Amino acid sequence: MDGFDLTRNVGADTRLQGIPIIMISSRTAEKHRSHAAAKLGVNAFLGKPYQGVRAAEHIAQHLRVA
Repeated sequence: MDGFDLTRNVGADTRLQGIPIIMISSRTAEKHRSHAAAKLGVNAFLGKPYQGVRAAEHIAQHLRVA
């Protein structure tokens, strides 16, 4: 199972649907980014290699919202 499959499964589980998802993937093409956002509901998408500061910013943002 890759991150896209995991995200699909989390989104299908009503108990987990409110959990924000920040995806970190080596698949950085626009088709993967748009699929993650539009089809899977990913809240943030970071490509590898990613900057820890950017990841921390996204995490902090979604903790404030929660």
